Amino acid sequence: MTKTLVIAEKPSVAQDIVRALTPVAGKFEKHDEYFESERYVVTSAVGHLVEIQAPEEYDVKRGKWSFAHLPVIPPHFDLKPVDKTKSRLNAVVKLAKRKDVTELVNACDAGREGELIFRLIEQYAGGAKGTLGKPIRRLWLQSMTPQAIRDGFQHLRSDQQMQGLASAARSRSEADWLVGINGTRAMTAFNSRDGGFFLTTVGRVQTPTLSLVVEREEKIRKFVSRDYWEVHGTFGAQAGQYLGKWFDPQWKKGEDAEARADRIWDKRQAEAIAAAVQGKPATVTEESKPTTQASPLLFDLTSLQREANGKFGFSAKTTLALAQSLYERHKALTYPRTDSRALPEDYLPVAHQTFAMLAASSMRHLAPFAQQAINDNYIRPTKRIFDNSKVSDHFAIIPTTQAPSGLSEAEQKLYDLVVRRFMAVFFPSAEYQVTTRISKVEQHSFKTEGKVLVKPGWLAIYGKEAANEVEDAKEGDKGQPLVAVQPGEQPRTQHAEVKGLKTKPPARYSEATLLGAMESAGKQIDDDELREAMQEKGLGTPATRAAIIEGLLTEKYMLREGRELIPTAKAFQLMTLLRGLGVEELSRADLTGEWEYKLSQMEKGQLSREAFMQQIQAMTEKLVKKAKEYDRDTVPGDYATLQTPCPNCGGVVKENYRRYACTGASGTGEGCGFSFTKSPAGRTFETAEAEQLLRDRRIGPLEGFRSKAGWPFVAEVAIVRDEEGGNYKLEFDFGDDKDSEDTGEIVDFAQQQPLGPCPKCGAPVYEHGSNYVCSKAVPTLAQPTPSCDFKSGQIILQQPIEREQMSKLLQTGKTDLLEKFVSNRTRRNFKAFLVWDGAAGKVNFEFEQRESKYPPRKTAGSAAAKTGAAAKTTAAAKKTAAKTATKTAAKTAAAKKPRTVSATLKPSAELAAVIGSEPTSRPEVIKKLWDYIKANGLQDAANKRAINADAKLRPVFGKDQISMFELAGIVGKHVAP
Repeated sequence: MTKTLVIAEKPSVAQDIVRALTPVAGKFEKHDEYFESERYVVTSAVGHLVEIQAPEEYDVKRGKWSFAHLPVIPPHFDLKPVDKTKSRLNAVVKLAKRKDVTELVNACDAGREGELIFRLIEQYAGGAKGTLGKPIRRLWLQSMTPQAIRDGFQHLRSDQQMQGLASAARSRSEADWLVGINGTRAMTAFNSRDGGFFLTTVGRVQTPTLSLVVEREEKIRKFVSRDYWEVHGTFGAQAGQYLGKWFDPQWKKGEDAEARADRIWDKRQAEAIAAAVQGKPATVTEESKPTTQASPLLFDLTSLQREANGKFGFSAKTTLALAQSLYERHKALTYPRTDSRALPEDYLPVAHQTFAMLAASSMRHLAPFAQQAINDNYIRPTKRIFDNSKVSDHFAIIPTTQAPSGLSEAEQKLYDLVVRRFMAVFFPSAEYQVTTRISKVEQHSFKTEGKVLVKPGWLAIYGKEAANEVEDAKEGDKGQPLVAVQPGEQPRTQHAEVKGLKTKPPARYSEATLLGAMESAGKQIDDDELREAMQEKGLGTPATRAAIIEGLLTEKYMLREGRELIPTAKAFQLMTLLRGLGVEELSRADLTGEWEYKLSQMEKGQLSREAFMQQIQAMTEKLVKKAKEYDRDTVPGDYATLQTPCPNCGGVVKENYRRYACTGASGTGEGCGFSFTKSPAGRTFETAEAEQLLRDRRIGPLEGFRSKAGWPFVAEVAIVRDEEGGNYKLEFDFGDDKDSEDTGEIVDFAQQQPLGPCPKCGAPVYEHGSNYVCSKAVPTLAQPTPSCDFKSGQIILQQPIEREQMSKLLQTGKTDLLEKFVSNRTRRNFKAFLVWDGAAGKVNFEFEQRESKYPPRKTAGSAAAKTGAAAKTTAAAKKTAAKTATKTAAKTAAAKKPRTVSATLKPSAELAAVIGSEPTSRPEVIKKLWDYIKANGLQDAANKRAINADAKLRPVFGKDQISMFELAGIVGKHVAP
């Protein structure tokens, strides 16, 4: 019998499909990586199992990241398995090739990425042919409830219907590869011309998004605040007081972006107005009219991410993960990766069912509103909610008909947000009475706006949270309940106050506002309807925007401080380069937004894949050509001037594209030749860091450096005198090479607070150079000759050791668990405690104890006690058990007995003069020798691995100095049985 292979995106979805199909397709048998019934075989990927790559002859390794090998534009793309999931891929391919499997169903997530995951697996399974040649159909799910899955199988889409989406998916993947690989390697080659390896990543969507953040920061930095004044009046009417703010009724918007009708740029003018109206009567005109406010539209992913970021501080990545969990695991929300804010026109019955579920739910704060909507017949078809023309592949995010349970606090918050929005959109508009009152005093006009909520409508669902919006009466022109003014009444100006204010720069982007800017390709659009019309030309898609932002944070192009996103020096340097090279497509968000629009056209069959890829190829060639042919020494840009003078000649130090360099006393000349790179080992200094480095001659430890092989490392950076070159140079200090305490100079710790007692001698421990050292381990006034050797680095295997941790180690013998050690051998991160190892006489690692994931093995005795089997045990079995127990006990006792080394070796006369003449063992000899060496300070000060011989040791060693590795061999010659 022939079968259909269903390939889901994740194992959990495969299980949901099996559960939903069982009532209609019969029982499924569970195998290791798939389920099988008489009609279906259901398996899954685990995300991407296959990735595209250039053919071998076009592949460019990191060591060849030079312009000579660029651009890389292969005629086609090969596929390779993702290393982590090779076994899964092989299992899926084996199922797809089965002879009894005659049809494939793509059940991956309903979107561009899900389409790509399936298409690449199918292509890989087809081998050289590029396809298996078996019919393909598409399962398109908006909801994960069992009924929705069964309905989806009743309406499978044909392969032909999915060709547009498949083309767009492949094109997006290949375009990102071409721009990412060529752009990153071209910019890295450009930035690494002076040596080293300065990784400079760029991307088709990532870099234009970064340009938005950089441009905003540039506006903030260049912003010059201006003083302005407002005049606020307090008016006394018969019914009470009200506030008003002066404004110019003749004002019109002009070229000055900061001008407003109520702003006065001259303080004297503002004071003159206040003096002129003080105590004078006002003539009042008033206009009052009702207004309504409809609820916001239903959520798409971007608007949900923005709302959750604003309300709860959730990152876009967190919101997507929560929404995905509510969709996939809890079946509580519809498909979240959507750009639509409307529902299909045939979805009205489902909306009724959802309201019925909510009315009967345990959510007491919302259930009554759901019941009210049912009772008052609010759930009606309107184009604002139900509109097929505004639904492409997915509709808006709404709750499903399945009530969730067991939600985490964060999941509950997000679910609540979606439920409220879903209910609110069906409720009537909120109704206000808006009154605009103009109080004219001595030809000066004051405006007062009153806004009174008459009928809350949908706002009732949000309670006080929304009602508070109309209760702010602190400012004269804000919404406020107004006291009445009788016809003909002239309220008196009781008080006129001049308020001095300053204009403010634009706010930094938060994730919420950056998502909005990505959606509209940088155009400032606040209107929901207009933003919806623009979103096809946005940067990325709702499904990818969170990952784009996280990628910029990971690459240290941006930092997250509170809710603000702040671009780093590395980001400014990249934007300076792209602008200088004239690569507009990557430095202007609106131009790149066009590429996304073309992909959406391709999905609809309105643009060919070939035409799009030709445009991407042309863009890639232009990008590489511009970088390759750039022949000037520096790139034009807006560069900083440091306050600290040149350490060599006292001249002015200025920034250019690659370096901070001395420009002489005038600040315009060649200077004395002093300079240091802006980006040592691929990490770009912030201006403040460069200033600190120049001022203090040292900074750090800093993270984010990369070796030539690409490994990350942590180090201090110092500016040191280069006697040979007659100038100063930049140097890394890893805290483990030559130390300032070895110079013999007297060290003064008087200005420092000790961290704790030395574990070797009890003297205070202080910071010194790149280490924490015992005060008796360096020359001091109190003790010019060191007598202790305790020292521990401030950076150990790239892990900075903070003062508090070293203090904890000295006080308690152990630090907290530290998580950023990097193995020199494997280059992998590891976690460990630092502990004082008294036996070894040094700081050592201790690894956290991990509990076994397996439960303790049950003994025969305990199992017998539970089942009553002990009573039935035969005498023979008891004898056997007793013998076994005896043997085991004997073995255990033997294992626990400490191993002893017999003291049968006699030391030679030379050795006896050092350790005594009693019979001893080899380990004891070594221990006694080391005690003697340490007690007499015989380890060489410059090379701790060397041991200097004194009068007693010279006959043992046979020379003045040995290495510690020779010690064991020498001991062997001086002991005999």
